[in-house]
Amino acid sequence: MVKSTINNDNQFENQYSQKDVKVIKKERLYKGFFECNKYTIQHKLFTGGWSEEFEREFFERGNAAAILPYDPMTDSVVLIEQFRFGAMQSKQSPWLLELVAGIIEKGETTQALIKREAQEEAGLDILASKFICNYLVSPGGTTEQLDIFIGKVDASNAGGLHGLLDEGEDIRVHVFPRKLAYQWISDGKINNAATIIALQWLELNLNSGFKFD
Repeated sequence: MVKSTINNDNQFENQYSQKDVKVIKKERLYKGFFECNKYTIQHKLFTGGWSEEFEREFFERGNAAAILPYDPMTDSVVLIEQFRFGAMQSKQSPWLLELVAGIIEKGETTQALIKREAQEEAGLDILASKFICNYLVSPGGTTEQLDIFIGKVDASNAGGLHGLLDEGEDIRVHVFPRKLAYQWISDGKINNAATIIALQWLELNLNSGFKFD
């Protein structure tokens, strides 16, 4: 039996790392706005030795960042609504309530990205921000990682339609009471991972005295 690796502080430690993977071949399948590549891979096994070579196709769009705009004066959050084709098979509307987000451009910092996207997608100035977490979006099929922030804003004038026409964006901005937005997670009205993570983090940490960076 292979045992889990636990140190003296009861912390889990991974047995393997990137050096225990062999990328034997990479083939480009598609290159457009996004990219798809096929990899031939081997990796070490828990029982010892190496796996057989196998192939996996991965969707690669670069890394991204997202921010939950929060107004502490009114205890409200700003969410954007836009169409997502990937939600077409959902039982709910494919117009989702989401965080402000964007793909990180070459040479751009995440801080610069969230400020730029807040203006483009919601017409908001980020007064201060705090990093929440980084997570792997869907590591079985994409290499994308997402940095999530919470941002301090003045939501008194938030609203209206936004987005860049040359990027096909059609975005409506909403301001909701924080408690209502959090309840919508349980109700299933908000069902995309980044928004759920950010709202849950705010719910768990609101009374802990967290400070914006």
